[in-house]
Amino acid sequence: MAAPMEVAVCTDSAAPMWSCIVWELHSGANLLTYRGGQAGPRGLALLNGEYLLAAQLGKNYISAWELQRKDQLQQKIMCPGPVTCLTASPNGLYVLAGVAESIHLWEVSTGNLLVILSRHYQDVSCLQFTGDSSHFISGGKDCLVLVWSLCSVLQADPSRIPAPRHVWSHHTLPITDLHCGFGGPLARVATSSLDQTVKLWEVSSGELLLSVLFDVSIMAVTMDLAEHHMFCGGSEGSIFQVDLFTWPGQRERSFHPEQDAGKVFKGHRNQVTCLSVSTDGSVLLSGSHDETVRLWDVQSKQCIRTVALKGPVTNATILLAPVSMLSSDFRPSLPLPHFNKHLLGAEHGDEPRHGGLTLRLGLHQQSVLGGQDQLRVRVTELEDEVRNLRKINRDLFDFSTRFITRPAK
Repeated sequence: MAAPMEVAVCTDSAAPMWSCIVWELHSGANLLTYRGGQAGPRGLALLNGEYLLAAQLGKNYISAWELQRKDQLQQKIMCPGPVTCLTASPNGLYVLAGVAESIHLWEVSTGNLLVILSRHYQDVSCLQFTGDSSHFISGGKDCLVLVWSLCSVLQADPSRIPAPRHVWSHHTLPITDLHCGFGGPLARVATSSLDQTVKLWEVSSGELLLSVLFDVSIMAVTMDLAEHHMFCGGSEGSIFQVDLFTWPGQRERSFHPEQDAGKVFKGHRNQVTCLSVSTDGSVLLSGSHDETVRLWDVQSKQCIRTVALKGPVTNATILLAPVSMLSSDFRPSLPLPHFNKHLLGAEHGDEPRHGGLTLRLGLHQQSVLGGQDQLRVRVTELEDEVRNLRKINRDLFDFSTRFITRPAK
């Protein structure tokens, strides 16, 4: 059996010929391109291995493509304002988008806007789900990082404001990036900030595990799958490697490039905007404002490939290519529904509002359903509709037959 193929998915802010490009990680071969607009930073998401979503830079909509229909814009998901960041749950059931200081949560199977959370005081800059889709983390320009329990948000009593599970307020300047590691509710989260620090947190306890101070602002952060290393992209173009398995017992430490010269990747001429690590941890992908995407060998810190784009790189990530991306005859299991722009009842102003939270009317005993449960519910609804149509057709046929065959007077 062939090994899974790793691909790099990249976007830039110019996008004169395409919005997004996909190339094979090790050979550099161009596999796919998608056209239609310019994707903003932290604005790219893979939905259920079937659709590619891109929040348009400075626009109030999200573009959606079927992975194999590369040149056709499938749908525009309209939003109340420009989308600042975007993510999709790993189980494919939910989509999160930051719109100004609010977080919008959609249910994919129905397209319903389930809830709008407004607990940030300035624009939301980054969003990410945990690997099991049970929690999501948001970071904002207000220097706050919030950890949310998805179940608590969906099952919230309309009379109460759902609160984040944790509020991390140790950063003193806007949050630039975050990365959630492996482990679901037991995961560790790395956050970077303009305050020149990267902090490592524990989701289960909410405790701060480590804070690393740098000489420059950190614009991007990621970890390898084993969480042995943390990679931090600086505002002047360098990438710093922090070895998590060797750090001493203290909670705070400083990174000194002159002392840790063997832990610095040098090559970008401008700030690093995004970072991603291959599955085996041997290769690092980086994007920069210098309009290049670089592939690095982690062990030697040498650049092994440089891809020039047409504008500052806004997104660059390594993915295991889903079957839908490699198979030309693949089609999504279900069409992407129309996503509602407003909460149910919002057009008439009758939704309940509680401080920083707006809840959708009709969320009666809302629960988190698995993918199979969602599909069974949808199939049952369609079967009921088919039965009703058959009854109507039968009644029309009987009436027509009686009318045509009745004796003439």
